Amino acid sequence: MFTDKTLVCKDCGQEFVFTAGEQEFYAEKGFQNEPARCKDCRLTRKNNIKQSKEMHIAICAECGQEAKVPFKPRNDRPIYCSVCFANHR
Repeated sequence: MFTDKTLVCKDCGQEFVFTAGEQEFYAEKGFQNEPARCKDCRLTRKNNIKQSKEMHIAICAECGQEAKVPFKPRNDRPIYCSVCFANHR
């Protein structure tokens, strides 16, 4: 069915293996494109995007601690810190 493929990262130019297991995962999720970046470059890009997001300070509706959120808080919904948010799931 699926076999390992060697691809070239568009950022660093290094070869990386797109494993059969990864291909199966992509197919299950309905992804149509193969990855263009190696794992290290994907992680670096993801971290750069995270760091560039503007964070806003809010007060957790449950514990009262300060929480940083990546959206501008509104008063129509409660905002939770990461610990309280995990408890609500």
